[in-house]
Amino acid sequence: MTEPALLKIENAERVFGGGHTLFGRQLPAVHAVQGISLNVRKGETLGIVGESGCGKSTLARLIVGLDTPTGGSITFDGIDLVAEAKRDPRKLARRVQYVFQDPVASLNPRKTIRTILETPLRHLLGLDRETREERLKELMDAVNLAPEFLDRFPHEFSGGQAQRIGIARALAADPEVIVLDEPVSALDVSVQAQVLNILDDLRQRFGLTYVFISHDLSVVESVSDRVAVLYFGRLAELGTAQRIFAAPRHPYTHLLLKSAPVPGKRSLIPEDANTELPDPYNPPPGCAFFARCPRGTDICTNAQPPLSAAAGHPEHQAACYHPVEENEDA
Repeated sequence: MTEPALLKIENAERVFGGGHTLFGRQLPAVHAVQGISLNVRKGETLGIVGESGCGKSTLARLIVGLDTPTGGSITFDGIDLVAEAKRDPRKLARRVQYVFQDPVASLNPRKTIRTILETPLRHLLGLDRETREERLKELMDAVNLAPEFLDRFPHEFSGGQAQRIGIARALAADPEVIVLDEPVSALDVSVQAQVLNILDDLRQRFGLTYVFISHDLSVVESVSDRVAVLYFGRLAELGTAQRIFAAPRHPYTHLLLKSAPVPGKRSLIPEDANTELPDPYNPPPGCAFFARCPRGTDICTNAQPPLSAAAGHPEHQAACYHPVEENEDA
């Protein structure tokens, strides 16, 4: 039985800039997120991938209330997140938490780990001193850190340890959803594996739901139940991790997979003038991937392609007029 959607994103948009000057001149605007609709199911890990500048981090900030959408809606268990953030930010913070990309920079260098972790326990959960002390020990144990580390400062930890503290801080609020924005990209490969194992264990122990954002395809494949592929602020493809990596339908997803670094193997995708993203101040009227797509035709330049499902796989959708069929080479 399919789990119901816990987090619903419907036609979410985020525009930076725009408007008019006092003299009526149109100001340039960047559409960082354009009409994205996604459902995140309770207990799953939804991976979000794409090149730099595709809107991954902007979408993450919208989900946790660090930014406000200029269009569309984001609801959590039927509650409008934007309205909830305005009405009571603490209530939203208790349900949705964020783990930042830079583990050290995300921690206040002037405060001890104890103070950092106690803040949500005191202000979000309202726990008394004795209960807070017990909870602190539980949090450190959950991320495999010794309790004596509580009285140290962030600069005394390695990147992997600092990221585990960041995860513990997110857990402290007892959330239902954690948004992880490139949580292991700044870590060594061996440390990445440790952090990913901790995240998987925490998800199972506490029934957490993850939105896992990364440009590392191998990491996304290993941790995700479903994967959303973004390009130029739009949703290009959506499906189970198994389908996305075994039978990708969008030509852009094919390009991502072929471009993934493999030891001893050169990239199959040559670099040329068309590898750059379109101008964000002057987006094309049709498919933004047209200039890089080997399958493009005139229809692709006229209108944005809608999401369409693969035959026999209704949950595997691609926004492409000429999707790659199974067992076909892009």
